[in-house]
Amino acid sequence: MITKMSELFVRTLREDPADAEVPSHRWLVRGGYIRRAAPGIYTWLPLGLRVLHKVEDIVREEMDAIGGQEVHFPALLPREPYELTNRWIEYGPNLFRLKDRKGNDMLLGPTHEEMFTLLVKDLYSSYKDLPLVLYQIQTKYRDEARPRAGVLRGREFVMKDSYSFDIDDAGLQAAYDKHRDAYIRIFDRLGLEYVIVQAMSGAMGGSASEEFLAVAENGEDTFVRSPGGYAANVEAVAIGAPEPLPYDAAPAAHVEDTPDSTTIEALVRVANDLQPRTDRPWDGSDTLKNVVFMLEYPDGTKEPLAIGLPGDREVDEKRLEAQLEPAVAVPFAEEDFARYPSLVKGYIGPGVLGEENSSGIRYLTDPRVVEGTRWITGADAPQKHVFDLVCGRDFTSDGVIDVAEIRAGDPSPDGSGPLQLARGIEMGHIFQLGRKYADALGLKVLDQNGKQVTVTMGSYGVGVSRAVAAVAETTCDEKGLRWPRALAPFDVQLVATGKGTEVADYAAGLAQELDAAGITVLYDDRKASPGVKFADAELLGMPTTVVVGRGLAEGVVELRDRIEGTAEQVPVAEAVERIVAQVRG
Repeated sequence: MITKMSELFVRTLREDPADAEVPSHRWLVRGGYIRRAAPGIYTWLPLGLRVLHKVEDIVREEMDAIGGQEVHFPALLPREPYELTNRWIEYGPNLFRLKDRKGNDMLLGPTHEEMFTLLVKDLYSSYKDLPLVLYQIQTKYRDEARPRAGVLRGREFVMKDSYSFDIDDAGLQAAYDKHRDAYIRIFDRLGLEYVIVQAMSGAMGGSASEEFLAVAENGEDTFVRSPGGYAANVEAVAIGAPEPLPYDAAPAAHVEDTPDSTTIEALVRVANDLQPRTDRPWDGSDTLKNVVFMLEYPDGTKEPLAIGLPGDREVDEKRLEAQLEPAVAVPFAEEDFARYPSLVKGYIGPGVLGEENSSGIRYLTDPRVVEGTRWITGADAPQKHVFDLVCGRDFTSDGVIDVAEIRAGDPSPDGSGPLQLARGIEMGHIFQLGRKYADALGLKVLDQNGKQVTVTMGSYGVGVSRAVAAVAETTCDEKGLRWPRALAPFDVQLVATGKGTEVADYAAGLAQELDAAGITVLYDDRKASPGVKFADAELLGMPTTVVVGRGLAEGVVELRDRIEGTAEQVPVAEAVERIVAQVRG
């Protein structure tokens, strides 16, 4: 079937949407693929829906190929299953909660672990029923605090989530490996440049977690990789703690006046002026910075937390969030400092920190703060710092927390060389849930010996609607979209330019021939100028554009390759054959 531009429900725009932050958002809106309905919520228009369905088809084919069976859960769900796993509370403000007319608590599903688990519990009871893989492609809802970048980070999105059910850990590993291979095939077919990285499981729980990140400079996720092949989401990087140091010969700690030294830069400057070293100047890595946060839990409770780390590093908010989830860490406000008067702002040291010290504030330190390391840090008094404070001799912490920023050039945790930093878009996440949800919801089956055993589960997600934006983000140029052939709404955009009936008649006939050959055609039959039609063709991004215009009088049409950026004149007699060859590669 041929689609005519004059009849297609589309309106291209010449101006960028005001809220567009990244190229994919700009071009998808301007090209008439999506339309904003509310912050973080988008309507899919005919062109966008065609791309979305192609992504779904690829995902569905690969899931079916590993034995997955498709189901479809409702988006509107009851509270009770999520209460049993405590996620009614743990999801916090990200969960869309509502009540029905009878006053029952309901939610819009952010993810469906509970529902999959209960479904299998309802229908299966024996090891003979396993292994099992179920999946769905469905709309999810999360009340993002800062929806951005169009459908890359929305409050409503389409996701493929699948779950494996096995009798033992060996079965779980096999299911995990099958999904990993399927994901490689999916993202290869989508044409994405991607990297597989170690990741955190987050609120889902579980272990053996990996993410598939599309490499994109505008991506929200930072990941690292090393020359030796190590790759991890920055939240999952675990730095190694150095060996403890001897401190028998270390000088005694001593307090010095350090006026106007509330920043690390100022402290280093004062230290070099007042207490210069003989081997090298002091720098930020010699200082111990103590940062205080208020942890806010989903149930409304709060708890103070202090983190000690080398002064040349900042706390990475994403790494901190991953370590503390479901709690949210908020920097101390003035009223918090007033509640803990032993904390001297700008001069906080370990002396008052720790659950057994005067403040009673839990104190966690960076892995680099090991026994024997010597520090300049706050003396818990205005305008004063303590020098030569030795960990293990002069202070201890309540534990370790690895949340300092990771930098390019840091040593790789596996020893394979310096780390490189890059940005990416999370496209898929696979992890081994284990028995967390099966335990909470009572999913057990009888094993070969007739004993009840808890089923072990894996969870595997693909951002389907996000894939549309990720592909757009990584393939577009300064003129618009450039869809890979596997995802393009149409194989060919046919542009007729010029006056008179000869061009229109030939273009219409060519469209019919291409359609008969199995080529999908978007025929621009509008009464618009050639410039408008060419600009729209580049904006919409079909991989092949055929121009029927003034060259027709000389027996040629123009064949453009949007992906390669090339154009050639093709004899009319060869047009259909050449177009089909380009489309089918």
